[in-house]
Amino acid sequence: MTRALVLFAHPCPESFSAALDAHVRAALEARGWEVDACDLNAEGFDPVLSCVERRGYHDSGANTAPVQGQVDRLRAAEALVMVFPVWNFGFPAILKGFLDRVFLPGVSFRLVDGQVRPALTNIRRLAAVTTYGGTRLRAALAGDPPRRVVTRAVRHACQPRRTRYLALYDMNRADAARRRAFLDRVGREMEAL
Repeated sequence: MTRALVLFAHPCPESFSAALDAHVRAALEARGWEVDACDLNAEGFDPVLSCVERRGYHDSGANTAPVQGQVDRLRAAEALVMVFPVWNFGFPAILKGFLDRVFLPGVSFRLVDGQVRPALTNIRRLAAVTTYGGTRLRAALAGDPPRRVVTRAVRHACQPRRTRYLALYDMNRADAARRRAFLDRVGREMEAL
């Protein structure tokens, strides 16, 4: 049985992002996967990297103490699915804080002779499910930081066999039919993940 950690980052339970999160979890569970649903807001995750944490950032072992629960969940997963909206061409602060505080030296990467080496190789499947208020062109003109972080940095840390970045652009003008079509696409992609 594959174990998936589904990270959800949106504060409003009535949001389209919440519908995407529920759809992702249902599709994975229908495949027989064990799903660890991590709603960062509901769990009260603190996204702020403290002064003490930053100073101990490179002290592998000790650096995980403040976030040991999240580290354990990440290490137990074989798949990582992140569900979030893109706000101001970036991640919601709570998800960015998760990456800052949990993707630590010794957890997501190792430094070997000054080179970054992947350490989350237990993650064999990686996916992001997201929405953008603006068009894909606007995101591209801004460099599309979330896509780059997921498909380059997070992917490098995990070295997954399969990576999917599923984005609904121009959400501000997406009608019910377009949102439904995206939900259907997400379901199909989760079946193939």
